[in-house]
Amino acid sequence: MKFAYFSHVWRKENMTPHERYELLWRELELADDLKFDYGFCVEHHFSPGESWMSAPSLFTAAAAMRTKHMKVGPMGYVVPLYNSLRLAEEIAVLDQMLDGRFEIGLVPGINQRYFGPFGLDYDDRKTPTLEYIEYLRAAYGETQPFSFEGQHHVTKSATLSVQPVQRPHPPIWMQSRDPDTLEFCAKNGLNTGYFVVYPRKDAAPRYRKFLEDWKKAGWTHKPNIAYSTLVYVDETDKKAIDTALKHAARAYEGFLPSALPDESFESRVKRYTKKFKERGEDGAAVIMANIFNPEYLMDNDLVFIGSPKTVTKKLRKYAKEGVFNTFMGEFNFAELEEIDVMRSVKLFGEEVVPALRDFEPY
Repeated sequence: MKFAYFSHVWRKENMTPHERYELLWRELELADDLKFDYGFCVEHHFSPGESWMSAPSLFTAAAAMRTKHMKVGPMGYVVPLYNSLRLAEEIAVLDQMLDGRFEIGLVPGINQRYFGPFGLDYDDRKTPTLEYIEYLRAAYGETQPFSFEGQHHVTKSATLSVQPVQRPHPPIWMQSRDPDTLEFCAKNGLNTGYFVVYPRKDAAPRYRKFLEDWKKAGWTHKPNIAYSTLVYVDETDKKAIDTALKHAARAYEGFLPSALPDESFESRVKRYTKKFKERGEDGAAVIMANIFNPEYLMDNDLVFIGSPKTVTKKLRKYAKEGVFNTFMGEFNFAELEEIDVMRSVKLFGEEVVPALRDFEPY
């Protein structure tokens, strides 16, 4: 298995953004010392009460200065928000700065509120993201200057000043649970994965098919399939639960829509859950309806909280059942104290990672 230090860079009640970023670098330095494979961040916009990470290229450049071993990058760039040529240049420069430790995450963007302020159409976001794979291959190709004329991305004769270290390009991830997108990922050799909101029992058949399609496409290496959720490790199960469960049950509060006048918390949850039902994702709707219930989180192992032995056992079980070989753990959530976060990361890196390093879920 492989392990990523994943961060939404949640706001902290008593921290400025600068202080929160300084804490993030300390987290990444420790994870790097413990030989985590990856360090990833999100790209979220216009959410001051939730995530303070709207510039993943800056995250990557700063992380490059504070790490030596792990690969880092966005998970992922919201492709429709970028000028296609400018982003290709940034990716190449970042891969050079990292001496080949850069990983590219590309996503169409799941939150509608990111698009309006940029003057973009939320409903026209998927095809530009898929087409960008072909664009990057042209930009980093042997022919320079390069040109590209697609439906969404057009460049007429440009020579990049810098090419990426990794050829033909850094590894690309496209997190998705959509069957058509997973077929595209398998055909194009892209890593993928899913988030806690999607039930593992629903995910497993889709990712088994992805693996079959991967083999049919002729790829000789195994793809990475990631699963992302909260994790907290302490000396005992009781101490872990007492310290972290109350925070885990409030970690995703920032995802909810802003409260209407006199609206209850329960009503906000119902409004957010409704969009999953409208998409036909009943399993995800059930999880979202209960994601603020600590007992539900523990009873269904939606978060991994416990001793090193317990967390190792759960990861081994669910990596097999949920068909993932990369765990993107979010260690710092809600109002966890730094001393607790760092203890959790250290125990995970020293005891859980070695126990699962040679485990192959598929």
